Amino acid sequence: MRDATAAESPDFEVVDSTLMKRVFYIFAALALLSVAISLGGKWLGRSIAMAGYSDDTTVRQVVMGNNLISVPANFIRFDQARRDGIASRLDLYLRYPEMDGYSAAARDDFNHTTTRKIIFLSFEPRMMSRDMSGRFAPIYSALIEKPGTPGPGGTTVYAFSEKSGYLNEVLAVAERPGKDPFVARCLSGPSAEESLAPCERDIQVGDDLSLTYRFPRELLANWPALDAAIAAKVASILKTGH
Repeated sequence: MRDATAAESPDFEVVDSTLMKRVFYIFAALALLSVAISLGGKWLGRSIAMAGYSDDTTVRQVVMGNNLISVPANFIRFDQARRDGIASRLDLYLRYPEMDGYSAAARDDFNHTTTRKIIFLSFEPRMMSRDMSGRFAPIYSALIEKPGTPGPGGTTVYAFSEKSGYLNEVLAVAERPGKDPFVARCLSGPSAEESLAPCERDIQVGDDLSLTYRFPRELLANWPALDAAIAAKVASILKTGH
């Protein structure tokens, strides 16, 4: 009996060792999984909290043709565009009048829980020889119904004719001594109420670039300050000859 027991003992030891190894590997795997879930949960939680925004202020260098746009990452609207390199279009957003990008302090403004004050900017290669102001006399003036009605900030608001193709839009125009008029197209009716930035205007900037900026209609009341702030911000981030 003792010989039989002794003969069987090594087998029992081998089985026991294998089982312990399996238990060890299982617990190790569970520990690693727990760490991964914890780290992933923190990352996902921050990602959800940020809702696509970034508070990264690293300056990105974006090249468009003969232009260099140097802009903090938290100004750039889409995550995939927050990098250095060549781009055919660049979309930004910022607060007005602060003219800054997303941050924890600006969270409510960017989530539109306060008054509407976010401006959206899009840089892209120029497709037209004239900007919106330059298009008023040769194009828009033939597409609007006159006379217009008084609008905010000394503007005159014109409805577009039915055949113009601009459905549910109006044109806001303000005279500027010695310059083409200030011109912006704005959504009207329910569409305007649903939009965060129902007015838009495009201007020529840099070397053959066009900048379209969209803004809340409330800012029409002080359009000179708005237009000047946009021009100043563009001058600070855009350089040509690169």
